[in-house]
Amino acid sequence: MADTVSDASKTPDVEQPWAELGLKDNEYARIREILGRRPTGAELAMYSVMWSEHCSYKSSKTHLKKFGELSQQTARGRMLAGIGENAGVLDIGQGYAVTFKVESHNHPSYVEPHQGAATGVGGIVRDILAMGARPVGVMDPLRFGPLDAADTRRVLPGVVSGVGGYGNCLGLPNIGGEVVFDKTYAGNPLVNALCVGVLRHEDLHTAQASGAGNQVIMYGAATGGDGIGGASILASETFTGGTPTKRPAVQVGDPFMEKLLIECTLELFAAGVITGIQDFGAAGISCATSELASAGDGGMHVELDRVPLRDSTLSPEEILMSESQERMMAVVRPEDVEKFMEICRKWDVQATVVGEVTEDHRLVIDWHGETVVDVDPKTVAHDGPVYERPYARPDWVDRVIADDGNALPRDNDPQALRRTFLQLVGSPNLCDKSWVTDQYDRYVRGNSVLAQPEDSGMLRIDAKTGLGVALSTDCNSRMAFLNPYLGAQFALAEAYRNVATTGAQPLAITDCLNFGSPEDPDVMWQFVEAILGLVDGCKALGTPVTGGNVSFYNQTGSTAILPTPTVGVLGVIDDVAKRTPMGFSRQGDEIWLIGTTGEELSGSAWADVVHDGHLGGTVPAIDFDHEQRLAGFLVRGASAGLFTSAHDLADGGLAQALAESCLRKDFGASVRLGEGDPTVQLWSESTGRVLVSVSPEQSQRFTEAAAGPDAALPVTRLGTVGEQGSALQFEGLFEVPLDELRRVWQAPIPAAMEGTVVDA
Repeated sequence: MADTVSDASKTPDVEQPWAELGLKDNEYARIREILGRRPTGAELAMYSVMWSEHCSYKSSKTHLKKFGELSQQTARGRMLAGIGENAGVLDIGQGYAVTFKVESHNHPSYVEPHQGAATGVGGIVRDILAMGARPVGVMDPLRFGPLDAADTRRVLPGVVSGVGGYGNCLGLPNIGGEVVFDKTYAGNPLVNALCVGVLRHEDLHTAQASGAGNQVIMYGAATGGDGIGGASILASETFTGGTPTKRPAVQVGDPFMEKLLIECTLELFAAGVITGIQDFGAAGISCATSELASAGDGGMHVELDRVPLRDSTLSPEEILMSESQERMMAVVRPEDVEKFMEICRKWDVQATVVGEVTEDHRLVIDWHGETVVDVDPKTVAHDGPVYERPYARPDWVDRVIADDGNALPRDNDPQALRRTFLQLVGSPNLCDKSWVTDQYDRYVRGNSVLAQPEDSGMLRIDAKTGLGVALSTDCNSRMAFLNPYLGAQFALAEAYRNVATTGAQPLAITDCLNFGSPEDPDVMWQFVEAILGLVDGCKALGTPVTGGNVSFYNQTGSTAILPTPTVGVLGVIDDVAKRTPMGFSRQGDEIWLIGTTGEELSGSAWADVVHDGHLGGTVPAIDFDHEQRLAGFLVRGASAGLFTSAHDLADGGLAQALAESCLRKDFGASVRLGEGDPTVQLWSESTGRVLVSVSPEQSQRFTEAAAGPDAALPVTRLGTVGEQGSALQFEGLFEVPLDELRRVWQAPIPAAMEGTVVDA
């Protein structure tokens, strides 16, 4: 027999497993206070998952409010939906809107790499779908432990196969992301997933259950025992000794079911039979019912025994907590139910009426005629605990800053510089990532005009006009460790610059804030500083935050990951035919550097690789006025056809940008460094710099435009693009044939992953 509300009122002293479900004693006491009695088992299940860190943001929501205030100041009428919805929605002109968001699926991807990553993709795709949009592309910023670590050989192939397998089956191009290795991610990889979708303005839908008498329909896959308490509780736990203290079953994905669900949902939208919709993500039915009801104008009554099950032995508590994938919940007018069902039958998607919207403001759930849940849905979905976690600037920060990367020894002998160049190009974080990206379909649907390893992914939105969007995700977690405020701005500036480099005007951001335990004051300080950095940076750039995700408890024992505030920037380009690619493509083109280079080696790839993981000093300076002028120049220049290529300078500095620009289309180059220290010129990671190639015919227009009042940018002529298949030559110092350069660049990941087998 199920534990009913009547039972709960009569038996106040029954022992309940609140601690095992992740609740604190004060939280359990608060639930009893809200209800005026002990919770039923089903109510306890709902509150435990919805009040978890992953779902309630109880340690972060007090700080995240700053993003909402920021968006009001910077949206400029473009934001059609923002923070609080499943995903942010932006007007991009011509009656089109785009919706995009990034979320984490970190801990499940360590426990079950393939399924954890696959269901991370599936979940973010349904968030986009729930806004009324067709998903059109995905991106995946990934972080792993050391490339040569034994467990990386288990986790990386599984994550990549999960991301690629699920996205490929959905027919969604994977157009960008990152792959980063660091020892702090050993035992706690980061799997962040971004999805972008397209809709017409009039197609926008939101998550609310309104209209008493309207029917509540579950459709998609049946509910099983996989993922019970999965993402919600697992993501709210610290890993100890390489394993989570709780290991609920990780969700199992079925991308073919999701593809049917996408097409079915889009037809339901087109038919006008949906008045409210919510995807099933973390917390499953607990989330869908409580969030829909709390956002509507009434309440909801649900018959839980109507829910289609894959496992008939599941209890009400397990059904409410299950995070089985490929499920949606819709609110439908009674007269539209038959049409709704007809469309679902067409797509072979199971659909069941499980309840209705009520006039009161209660969420009531029955099980075989007995009431097992009777709550105010707002107390479940929105009025959970809010913690003002203590935080303070750690004492060790001063020691880190004092350990200046600019003071490290340098060997500027030409042959030493050549060895260093190859050492860096062949290091895990700078080497070729195609072992990963070749497992993703980057061009399915035919609208990908730029994809990895380009600075940004770019998608055509309208075939007639050429309207398109560009997206980039970035985070240099080493910089965020040195200074989380500036490190978050460093990520923002790089993603913003990457979008502009392709010719798209940056418009807005989404973020995925990955940190250690919020119960550690050092970590909480990093988190708060990162938010302040993003808020101030976005104000300076005029880019609103449309939404995102916080992922805490990313640590193994007492070792937290490097703070990783991943930033995704979306930009718009009027005509994708005028985009700027990254690779040199024509012999004789002039190579120019936009921006200035300072002695800024702290936190750099050079310091990390050459000096055995050195991490100390200060973050390179960031000038947002310069970044805006640079972006405007790059966008105008692309539209005017000034550039034959453009490539942002970031990790590895000028040397790496030149190597990648040469290798992209196999064109050599001859460049001459200016006066000064060659190590600084080659590997400094000063911000606000872009490498461009310009045809000789456009050279004068280029320099005049750069010097004009709208840009006022310093530019330096470096050299000339050489023959295909030749060499990258640093005049007076050294040269490397492209064949040798490519061998070194391509070798690391295939060598490390040789012989790995994915257990899907």
